[in-house]
Amino acid sequence: MDKERRGAPSRRNFLLAVGAGSVAAAAAVISGGSPPSQESSPKDKTAGQGYRLTDHVRNYYRTAQI
Repeated sequence: MDKERRGAPSRRNFLLAVGAGSVAAAAAVISGGSPPSQESSPKDKTAGQGYRLTDHVRNYYRTAQI
């Protein structure tokens, strides 16, 4: 009878496998590290200039007044 039970999957074994899989997945995500940083390219001249009041922003402010 013990041999028959060992071959059949049980709810307990399933839950143990799911728990172990979750821990392994979390470890894989954590050990993956951060994505590579993107350095600013010379093409991106607007980076770091901050807020600029342009025509379309002025138009938005004009139309959004209460």
